[in-house]
Amino acid sequence: MKALLPALFAGALLAGCSSADTPALDPIPGSITYGGQPRTKLTKSPVGSAVYNQFYNGTGQRVEETYILQPDRSLKLVRRVVGPDFPD
Repeated sequence: MKALLPALFAGALLAGCSSADTPALDPIPGSITYGGQPRTKLTKSPVGSAVYNQFYNGTGQRVEETYILQPDRSLKLVRRVVGPDFPD
């Protein structure tokens, strides 16, 4: 019983966590969805598949983005990593 209580308490705390609390990423110049969704639809890709994009921002840093294909065939930006072109 003593081992069960901490597990239940931890489960209750984790149930309160949600990914909805994280702010949405806004597209920046160079992003696929900057200025709106692309005109072409990804009709052959399965829903939920990942689309990757790499570009350089205005300061010369490499930006890597990950998108997920939504059921309506739009792209949702879910991850962005900004870093130097050649890491140390």
